[in-house]
Amino acid sequence: MNFAFLTAGAEGTAGMASMFIMLGVMVVVMYLFLYRPQKKQQKKEAEMRNSLEIGDEVTTIGGIIGRVIAIKEDTFVMETGSDRTKIRFRRAAIQAVEKLNLDPAATPEKK
Repeated sequence: MNFAFLTAGAEGTAGMASMFIMLGVMVVVMYLFLYRPQKKQQKKEAEMRNSLEIGDEVTTIGGIIGRVIAIKEDTFVMETGSDRTKIRFRRAAIQAVEKLNLDPAATPEKK
């Protein structure tokens, strides 16, 4: 008798199982290397934007640098340049925030 059809079915099942295992491993790797670091970065950026205070120096995503003079819920007003031009931006436009240092003991002395 020919039992080739029984062994072919077992090999097909093992092949399907290994394929699902590899697919699962790929999903876990994508989560660890793509999704999780992106969520960490987004959380860090949201924290930076929510900790915005009056007097902080801000750089926008467009490259405009200025000092924060007013803050509302999702917008802020920034003063730029020596002519003190005031521009209103959304908080989402913030790329970097440099906190205002009011502690004179922490500032480095120039010699």
